[in-house]
Amino acid sequence: MHNRVLTRLTAATLCLGLAPGVQALEATVEGVDDELAENVRLYLDPLEAGQYSPERLKSEVLRRSSEALRVFGYYSPSIRTRFDDPEAPEAVTLVIDAGVPVRIEVLELSVTGDAADDPPFEEAIDDFPLSQGDRLRHAPFDSLRSTLANLALQRGYFDWSFTDRRMEVRPYAQSARLYLALDSGPRYRFGEVTFQGHHIEVERLQNLATFERGDPYLASQVARLNERLGQTEWFGSLSVRPRLERDLERLALPAEAAGWWQALDLKGREPAAPAARIEAEALLAANTLQRPAEAPIDVTVTPADRHQFEVGLGYATDVGPRIRLSWDQPWINRYGHGLDHDLYLSGPEQRFSGLYTMPLENPLRDSYRLQYGLRNKDSEDTQTLESTVEIARRWKFDSDWTAGDDWTFARDWEQSLYLRGTYEDFTQAGVSNEVLLLYPGISWTRTRTRNPAFPTWGDRQLLAFEYSNEAWGSAAEFLRITGDSEWIRMLGDDNRFVGRVGFGSITTDDFADIPPSLRFFTGGDRSVRGYSYESIAPEDEDGELIGGEQLLTVGLEAQRRVAGKWWLATFVDTGDAFSDWWPSDLKTGAGLGVRWISPVGPIRFDVAHPFDIDDTFRIHFSIGPEF
Repeated sequence: MHNRVLTRLTAATLCLGLAPGVQALEATVEGVDDELAENVRLYLDPLEAGQYSPERLKSEVLRRSSEALRVFGYYSPSIRTRFDDPEAPEAVTLVIDAGVPVRIEVLELSVTGDAADDPPFEEAIDDFPLSQGDRLRHAPFDSLRSTLANLALQRGYFDWSFTDRRMEVRPYAQSARLYLALDSGPRYRFGEVTFQGHHIEVERLQNLATFERGDPYLASQVARLNERLGQTEWFGSLSVRPRLERDLERLALPAEAAGWWQALDLKGREPAAPAARIEAEALLAANTLQRPAEAPIDVTVTPADRHQFEVGLGYATDVGPRIRLSWDQPWINRYGHGLDHDLYLSGPEQRFSGLYTMPLENPLRDSYRLQYGLRNKDSEDTQTLESTVEIARRWKFDSDWTAGDDWTFARDWEQSLYLRGTYEDFTQAGVSNEVLLLYPGISWTRTRTRNPAFPTWGDRQLLAFEYSNEAWGSAAEFLRITGDSEWIRMLGDDNRFVGRVGFGSITTDDFADIPPSLRFFTGGDRSVRGYSYESIAPEDEDGELIGGEQLLTVGLEAQRRVAGKWWLATFVDTGDAFSDWWPSDLKTGAGLGVRWISPVGPIRFDVAHPFDIDDTFRIHFSIGPEF
């Protein structure tokens, strides 16, 4: 028995291996314009000749070709077929005379109900591309039908229905009659927003909604509430859905006939008046009269993990191997306060920092932040040990917001007003010092991006002002201004451009008391390629870096896709850190690079040549998006 089964399996395997591959029928179309010919080829494309007999294949080709022409209004075509091999056809040539097209004789499009005066519905009707006398095309009619249905759901017309939806085609008269009538019914309004499973004060959650009870319903506002709740990072999962009260008819008593067991002998008595009953239709009508149609919003959430840990490994030619350990607590109490800790280790720099966040009435827009950190750095001619404490008040300005399947697009400007205290024990170019600085500052930042892992469009801006004065016990008086801007744009699908500008200035009479963390250095992977990390700055008489009072960097990079996730890049960078208001000689580097879009972000490998030093080239390697 075992041998017989094995023999059958072997024979079946051999048959499958020897069976010829199924081949699609190749079609050539003549006699009609490109639009019709292309549609005929699309209809015939999935047709596999080997699955049909020759006669049935011819019939199937004619049927599909007729359907392909019909959607463009040609209902009476003449089609001649010519196969390459009548017995085993692999290709067919079709000679088509499309004939007289069907034209629109009657066109009636209407919207009734509350949506009759709603501009998007009016625009959809006005934008319908066909008129009486035009050649019939199916696609615009189907598209309008879908558009109206989608608008009804998106804009809160949940009782909508098509009262008429007909396409009457009379091929013998070359005419068509199109009827499309939408009854939207009433427009629902937002009802109460309720939260289930929440661990954060409900008032804070309600402040995230951008609508109020009684506002006209918009699906985009529901999506935005879902997005804003997700941005808080307080929840492991969440669901935001409208609740439609469609089951009121269940409360009505059905009209049932009495059974024989319920009959009474009423002979000699006046019949009693029938008991009052409420029909389902009457109950629904009464309910509608009592209140406008409302769609309450039900939000169901589960708390995010209270402790979240992350480990990151990387490498860059600037700093060599690096490791990052983070411990995040997205919420620690019912007010939504959060606490994050971060440890970063590399050869030239080690730092530990913490951030305590206290959201205010609007958690995404307003908060207080307490930040603290400790940093040790030993790079080039800089050795410093720095400890910092900062308290800040943060605002986000109003913005437009959009989201898609593969991208997010934020327009928020973030403003931060802060007071920072810094103690730094440093040695710069052989000169040691210890300073205690206390200074306020204000900054504005904005980041916009699509597809954050490998942005195809985006930009980032930063502007900050900081001021220190000996009047309140600071070791130095200074005014420091920094700015940075970077852009990413695409030209077509295969050309990507990255540009950036950075500048900085510090005005002071106490430069010796300005610690390295506030002086300016440049050079490296993310500034002027072709030069080592922070190797560009004014030097002392011994050639050791002392840091600059001003900074200017400019870079431009062009990338071209060569295959799949592989890109080639060419770039030029220029810049300097200097002591005068304008550099006498900017340092410039240029080169070529390769980009590969990995699951953890783009991997960049560059070979750069500096133009004003003896080095012939320098290799730069880094992982991660530009911003």
